[in-house]
Amino acid sequence: MRPEPTHSLFTALLRSIVYQQLSGKAAATILGRVNRLFAPRRFPTPGELLRISPERLREAGLSAAKTAAVRDLAARTLDGTIPPLARIRRMEDEEIIERLTVVRGIGRWTAEMLLMFRLGRPDVLPVTDLGIRKGFQLTFGTRKLSEAPVIIRRGERWRPYRSVASWYLYRALEL
Repeated sequence: MRPEPTHSLFTALLRSIVYQQLSGKAAATILGRVNRLFAPRRFPTPGELLRISPERLREAGLSAAKTAAVRDLAARTLDGTIPPLARIRRMEDEEIIERLTVVRGIGRWTAEMLLMFRLGRPDVLPVTDLGIRKGFQLTFGTRKLSEAPVIIRRGERWRPYRSVASWYLYRALEL
């Protein structure tokens, strides 16, 4: 399990918002269109994103909700609510989740995925994730999907490496 390199927290979160509830191919197409609005740059800066009209973002394929979310992300990045990546790396997981979830369109699940797959945090157990719940069901032979408290209780045994356990629960679904 290797974290995907991240040079900009804003860019990683922008990508996460665009990809939410879409197939990978559709999201990549929309993200490509959004990025082309800012060519030759690969990704917009928060200031650039706020200077472009919401209508242009919508024309690129973002829904109204995602347009509002990426604009909120840009504004909160500029006002310091979203700290720079260097500072985020020094923060505790729960503090990061608190800071990120004030942004429209970013919930606990998105923050946990960032912690695991972008920041490489070793002790994250996203108990609301359907893949985790299905992997838990398969691994432990339960009849139905377990609720968060059951997974949390079992997950205490896996501390401080619950991200590794999560990875195995995801992989169990691929077998």
